[in-house]
This record gives sequence, C-alpha cells and structure tokens, in this order.
Amino acid sequence: MISKKTSLTFREYWANSRINYSVRVFIALVGVALPCWWYGASEAITPLVLGIIASALAETDDNFSGRLSALLTTLFCFAVATFSIELLFDYPWWFVTGLMISTFGFIMLGAIGARYASIAFASLLIAVYTMLGAHESQNLWYQPSLLLVGAALYGVISLIWLLLWPHQPVQQSLAALFKSLSGYLDQKSEMFHPSRDLKPQPLRLRDAKENALVVTALNSAKAALLNRVRGGRLSDSNRQYLKIYFLAQDIHERANSSHYRYQELAEVFFHSDVMFRLQRLLHLQSKACLEVSQCLTLGQPYRHGEQSVKALDELNESLLYVKAQNNPEWTPLLPQLDFLFRNLATVERQLSNVSNPDATQSDEDKEIADSDAHGFLDKLSRIRAQLTPKSLLFRHGVRLSLALAVGYGIIQGFDLTRGYWILLTILFVCQANYSATRSKLTERISGTLIGLLVGLPLLTLFPDLTGQLVLMVLFGVLFFAFRTTHYAAATAFITLLVLMCFNQLGEGYAVILPRLGDTLVGCALSVLAVRFVLPDWQAHRLRGIMKDSVAANRDYLAQIIGQYRIGKRDNMAYRVARRGAHNGDAQLTTAISNMLAEPGRYRTATDESFRFLCLNHAMLSYISALGAHRMQMDDDSIHELVSKAHRGIHEELDCLVSKLSGESFEKTPCLDEALGKHLERWREEESSSARMVLQQLHLIHRIMPEMHKLTDDLAKKALKSSKS
Repeated sequence: MISKKTSLTFREYWANSRINYSVRVFIALVGVALPCWWYGASEAITPLVLGIIASALAETDDNFSGRLSALLTTLFCFAVATFSIELLFDYPWWFVTGLMISTFGFIMLGAIGARYASIAFASLLIAVYTMLGAHESQNLWYQPSLLLVGAALYGVISLIWLLLWPHQPVQQSLAALFKSLSGYLDQKSEMFHPSRDLKPQPLRLRDAKENALVVTALNSAKAALLNRVRGGRLSDSNRQYLKIYFLAQDIHERANSSHYRYQELAEVFFHSDVMFRLQRLLHLQSKACLEVSQCLTLGQPYRHGEQSVKALDELNESLLYVKAQNNPEWTPLLPQLDFLFRNLATVERQLSNVSNPDATQSDEDKEIADSDAHGFLDKLSRIRAQLTPKSLLFRHGVRLSLALAVGYGIIQGFDLTRGYWILLTILFVCQANYSATRSKLTERISGTLIGLLVGLPLLTLFPDLTGQLVLMVLFGVLFFAFRTTHYAAATAFITLLVLMCFNQLGEGYAVILPRLGDTLVGCALSVLAVRFVLPDWQAHRLRGIMKDSVAANRDYLAQIIGQYRIGKRDNMAYRVARRGAHNGDAQLTTAISNMLAEPGRYRTATDESFRFLCLNHAMLSYISALGAHRMQMDDDSIHELVSKAHRGIHEELDCLVSKLSGESFEKTPCLDEALGKHLERWREEESSSARMVLQQLHLIHRIMPEMHKLTDDLAKKALKSSKS
C-alpha cells in the first residue's frame, strides 16, 4: 500500500513543469526509438530525434486552438527551412545567400511575439540539423520528411497532454509567481533590521533584483492567463486563477511599498521591539507565499496558518504599547508605523483568502491588457517597426546572419565534412547581447568538453546499438530537464545524445574531435560578432532605459493621484500603468547587471548608474505605498493641496525625462525648493488621511535633486566617452 507521504511526493514531482516537459520528450523519443529498433532502421533515428528536439524547443504555452495553430505554423516553417537546405546544399553561393536572408527573416519574426520568436529559433535549428545529415540524404524528401515526422509526433503529444491537463500551465505559472513573492517579502524584511548604521543602498539594490524576478513571474502568469482568456468563455477554474493573479498583483504592490526612510525608523525605534515584530511578520508572510505556491502546484486549497495571524496581533499590541509611552521622539513617526501595520494587515487578509479571492476583490474591471499582435496587418506593422539599425532585434538579426555566413565560409574553405557544428554552436551561443553570449560561451565549451570526455568511455562500455539507444533517450530527457536551469549540464547531455545518434550510423568516434573543434570555432565567431557587429553596449542604452523607467513611474503616480479624487479603482488603465512602472524598473536592473558583464572599456558611470537605480526603485516604492492606500478624499481643500503637490512633482519628473532624452538645460528650472518646504510643512500640519499622501510626495521630492545631479553626471560621462 502506497503511503500518503509517498503519494504526495509523487504529486509534487508530477506537477513540476520541467518534469512534465521531460516526460513529454521521453514519450516522443521512445515513440521513435522502439519502432526504429524493432525494424532495424538505425539510419532513421537521428533525423527523427532531431525533429523532436526542434519541435520541443519551439513549444510555447497556449490554449488548445492556439497550440494547434502554433504547431501548424511550426511545421510549415520547418518544411520551408529543411527543404530549402536540401535544394540549395550543392550550390554554395545560393546556399549562403539563402542562409543569410532566411536567418534575418526568421529573427525578425520575433517582433510579433514570444511564440514567433520560439518558432523562428527552432526553424533555424531544424535548418542546421538538415545540414548535418544532408550529405547522407538519399533524396530530396527523405531527411526533411523524417525531421517533420519527429516534429509532428512531439506536437501531437503536446496537444494530447494539454487536453488531459489543461490547467497545469496556469497552476505552474501562478505557483512560480508566489514563490518569487516569497523571496521578495523575505528580502524586504531585511529593511526592518533595527540597526543604528543601517545602509539602505545595498538593500535597495538587492530589493530591485528580487523585484525584477517578481515582475518576470507576473508577466509569465499574465501570458498563461491571457492565452486562456482569448479562448472565449472562461471556465470556473480559469476565472478563479485570474482572481488569484490579481490578488498576487495587489500583494506585490503592497510588498513593494515604502512608507518612510528605513534608516530613520531603525534609528528612532532602536530600543523598541516593533522593528523586530515587523521583520518577523514579513518572514512569516514570505513562508505563507511558499505554502500558497505549493498548494497551487498540487491543485490543493490553501489554508492560512495561525502563526502570522498571531504575529500580526502581537505587532498591534507592540504598537499600542509604543503609543502609550508618549515618547516625543517617537510621536512624529507613529503615523508611519500605523500605515505600515495597515498595509501588512491587508497582505495578511489577502493571503488568508487565496482560496476565496472574491472576499478581497470588488466587482471591477478584471480584464487583462492584451498587447499581443492580432491580424496580419498588425503583425506586419510590428515587423516594419523593427526594421531599423536602432532596433535590438534588427541588430541581432544582422549579427547572427553574418556570423553564420562566416561560419559557412570556413566550412567551405577548409572542406570540413562535419563543420556544420560550427553553425549549430553559433545559433545557440550568439545571443542578443554580450552578457548573455558570454554566459552561454563558457557553459557551452565546458558542457561540450564534459560530454565528449564522458561519451568516449560510454561508447566503449556500450558497444551495442540497443544500449546506446537507451542512453540516447535518457540523455535527450536530461537535456530538456536541465536546459533552463543548468545550461552546461544540458550541453553535456545533448553532446552525449549526438554521439549516440551518430554512432547509430557507425560514426560515433569520428565526431568527437570535430565536435570539440567546431564548438571552439563557433564560440569564437559568436563573441566576435556580438563585440564588433552592431554591438549593443548597455552603457549606450542606459539613459534611454532610465528615461522610460522614470516616465513609467510618472504615469503610475498620475493614475494613483487621480483615484484620490474618484476613489479606488483597479481598472485597466491603472493596472497597465502599474505594470509599466514595474517593468521599467526591472529592465533598468537587468541593463545595469548586463553592463557589469561587458568589457571594462565599454562601461561608463557604474557608480552613478547603481545610485540612479537605487533612487528609481525607492521612488517606485514610495509611489506603490500611495497605490496601496488609495481612497477617496472628499474634502476639496485637501484634494487641492494634494493636487498642487502632485503638479510640482509631475513637472520635476517631466524635466527629468526630458534631460534623459538628451535635451539640454542651462539650469534645472523645475526643481522648486519652495515646493519641498511646503510639502514638509503641510505634512506636519495635516492630521487627516492627506498626511500620508503628502508624506509620500515629500519623500519623492527629496530624491529629485540627486536624480537630477546623477542625470547631469551621466550626460557628461556619455559625452566624454563618445569623444574618446
């Protein structure tokens, strides 16, 4: 009899997205390996397996009709790619011309969306796979047909899988979202460490990195839900998942909120236990998010524990005690602690209602903003918009086309029979930026070397084709299991799979040294391409990304202030502005991290960039606090006060955006010192709910002078760098 613990463990593994992915690949590989072994058709194994790999790499999440449409598009693109290679293989000049044009064209398809980017990459991959076996292809139809059969087989398995477990992708994406929220809340708790010498900048930077992970998870969950929304009528399960997604968005906004300068809170309340209790509550809420993630993964209802509820009650008692002391040093900051408590109490209520999200949500507009291209003209316009050297996609398309052309030239010049591994390496290693390429480079080389060193004794230990066939299936599954988490290991497994495939044709030992040499050449060409062909150094793009991030924060703030007049509305415009602000902050974090991986001579103003990121993220946190406490203020005089303060902040942000756009100013006319003094006075005098609004606007205004100075410094260093 299977124990309950064993059953639960099995369900946990079964619900894992990578294991699901690997099981589908396993079924497909066994589906071609067994018939080929039974009928002794060893020569058909390699193209069938390669077709499965390409199809699995092209797979993206969607509803059934969308997945079917994507599969048909994938097979069409695969057919065009593989038959083109067969037709042009013996005509080098036509071949290289077609290679460059098709590479650029497929890369530009990525402008339409992530699904087309995946199909485009897989189509280029199937083209290179066709090159690997083109010299042995019996006729025009033989190899392309086998590659397409392998691709279609995996596609059909994927469709059947989706019919059997239609909700699994949504559950997995929401589970990943709550797991990232857990990490973010845990990181946020470090801000409440009661230390007299608290250094907020390192914590802000780590906070920004964790926030970027949450933003990525939110975008993935949104894409999974949007695919179901497009399918027509939502099932009850999908509607429930949609509500949980909106609840997670609200938790994220509240977790991102900053109600005061943390170093001042830590200093003033150093001798109180209130900071410890805030920190403990955040730790417990982080743990609760992990439990929510596990329940979503397993499809089980979540039951909120009593620990964090008790911690919230203890925090309330601590606050009551602090207030009862009538300490004049504490009094000015007590309202901030009240707002902090209210914010965390709301997070607690939301977590307790994850299994019943209706309890914390109103019947407002709950549609998801759909920014994907629909219709032929819309898709065409997106591709046209990217046909400019300023586009990162255009640059990557040109770069990859030239790198593959040079690789093909080396193959022809040195008459390398197995040289098409060079093109395969370029395709995997040459990424859209230097940082990603550098990461792939080291992992690709180390993985290939390990795979070859392990493969040599395996070919000796398992000389029979049957044993190697079993190993081939195993390595194929392991490649997909590690592809997104450990690329070096994935490369080692795919190298072993290739050795086993070619050994079915009696060429296992023959490809070992060429495989290593071709990998090194392909890596070298990839690095040269990203460094010298229309390079995308992050320092050259940084001010533009900063401008977009500041502009998104400005628009987010404007949406919030408007709701203090009309009342809280979680409508489409508000949610789009909020998501835009967080996406901008995440893009800035990623760009600065990528810049650190680039050669030293191409980095500029590193310290200033990190400080700007820190201030920008702090601004987003202050704005998020305003969003978390939205309410309608009916008093016209108070609303006029808030509107006047916001207008001043809005003008400063407009000025900052203009300067980051490259517009020059002899001075900064929009830095209104009087506004800062008024904000401070209003904040101290106002005793109503407007005090919190003025408090947050005052915090935003305080960081404006330094942001303007950093913007000026970045402009000067950029000018100096361009002249040198």
